[in-house]
Amino acid sequence: MDRGYLDFERLYTMHLCASFFVVRAKANTGLRRLYSMPVDKSSGLKCDQIVVPTGFYARKNYPDKLRIVKVFDSDKEQQINLLTNQMTLPGFIIAELYRCRWQVELFLKWIKQHLRIKAFYGTSENAVKTQVWIAISVYVLVAIIKKQLKIDLSLYTILQIFSITLFEKMPILQVLTADTYKNKITSNHMQLKLFES
Repeated sequence: MDRGYLDFERLYTMHLCASFFVVRAKANTGLRRLYSMPVDKSSGLKCDQIVVPTGFYARKNYPDKLRIVKVFDSDKEQQINLLTNQMTLPGFIIAELYRCRWQVELFLKWIKQHLRIKAFYGTSENAVKTQVWIAISVYVLVAIIKKQLKIDLSLYTILQIFSITLFEKMPILQVLTADTYKNKITSNHMQLKLFES
């Protein structure tokens, strides 16, 4: 989780449920070091410490020990402080877990942009999974159609065309070729005259 989710009460609830978290700590998070563990500085780790919250409410909401792993992000040229309740994994694995969470965020962003899920119709786990799987299935089917028919349109454009021509009885290839959308006026067309001269 990122810094916006640093809620000690919520984190302690997760801890009590036997689940572990890796969250980015804010710079001003009050923590007191109990002891430090050895780190390999060549891996980018700065320190690996067991800590406890120092603030009154933070200590009240999370009365157990935490672990802080400080790692240097060479891409952004900054130090990142990671807070976790996972005490057994090596520090570089904790850093890697946090780095990999960005892939999840990119996937969710991709879902919003490409699968056209603006809102969920149900709130249960089954309803959400069903809607996501249906959207992914549609996306994959459209990708297969694009490849098999050698269409030069983007997947987004094909989906837009399908949403407009959903109930028309036309072959898919005819719907997706640009020729069907142009008005062709030939020189020998017949136009009716309203008034005789």
